[in-house]
Amino acid sequence: MIITRHLSASAFALLALAPITLLVSSAHAQQSQHYQNAPAGPRIDGFNVDEVRRLVPGAELNFDLYGTPGGNASLRIAGAQRNLALTEVEPGQYSGTYTISSRDRINARSGVTGNLRVGNQVATSVLSESLQIGVGPHTVNRGPGPAPQITRFEVQASPDLGGGSELPFTLYGTPGGKADLTISGAKGRFFLPEVRSGEYAATYVVKRSDRIPPNAAVTANLLVGQRITSATLGRPLMIANAPAPASVAAPVVRAPRYCSSCGVVEAINLVEVKGDGSYLGTIGGGVVGALLGSQVGGGNGRTAAEIAGAVGGAYAGREVEKNVRKQAHYEVLVRLQNGGTQTVSFAAEPGYRVGEKVRITDNTLTRDQ
Repeated sequence: MIITRHLSASAFALLALAPITLLVSSAHAQQSQHYQNAPAGPRIDGFNVDEVRRLVPGAELNFDLYGTPGGNASLRIAGAQRNLALTEVEPGQYSGTYTISSRDRINARSGVTGNLRVGNQVATSVLSESLQIGVGPHTVNRGPGPAPQITRFEVQASPDLGGGSELPFTLYGTPGGKADLTISGAKGRFFLPEVRSGEYAATYVVKRSDRIPPNAAVTANLLVGQRITSATLGRPLMIANAPAPASVAAPVVRAPRYCSSCGVVEAINLVEVKGDGSYLGTIGGGVVGALLGSQVGGGNGRTAAEIAGAVGGAYAGREVEKNVRKQAHYEVLVRLQNGGTQTVSFAAEPGYRVGEKVRITDNTLTRDQ
């Protein structure tokens, strides 16, 4: 009774703020856990533009950027008055159209820089193509020093060149460089990461919009410093019945299959979300708390107890109502082949197991056979 009578106004404030302090501490703990589990940085696998005949006001420049799914992609064109945000039309494919205005000062060789942000990390790539038909790719300043060497350029031919077919490319040459290739009938340049010292490899997955002939010309470029070397593939991309023989110098090394939307189920979490407490729960809880407080002490002490009961009761009433209205759903965390993660929500138990191979298409989860 004595404690209730001498409870100060500052003590009431501390009691009211205690739940808030606990909530803030919990939020900081969740944020720290998020950074500890942050995925690897994003990656850009390709970047291209549909070249136009004339760069005049009203002309449309269509861009595509390929890389880590689930990110935010944008690009900057030298001489343009604004940046362009790209939309993820398929997992890992970002597209957008820039319409040239009368205020823009864009020419055929204007530099275009693409950025792909996933979380707090950003990958950047510079477009090597020009913006106008017939101008050709950007030239590289051939600085001092020896030119890089390409010792071998190979592909494991495919029996089909339709959408979804895979073409594993491998290039051997000077280590520490940047390699890319162009395929006749496919848009843009495709990047070959250095998987081992002097070995650059990746698998190109044929898109439905590609029109690649069996004898398509394929040109690879290897850039080391400011010097570049090119090589042309000397074999067809499609085989009729049996795999083409391996190179005499060394067997063909098949690059690992890369699928930007494929991964493995890493975790299945049941998530409960509290509902919103309305004014009815707050008022009801406050009234009950005030009535209970009125039974304590007398005089000023009873008044203080009524106030404390009303504050605590209002908070408790609101929390009770939130718990009554809470909803539950499932979240399936998928670890993608590129090292990133993506979460897919389900209203009911999803029916997947941890470790199961899956594919994400339009935010829908399917088993990957």
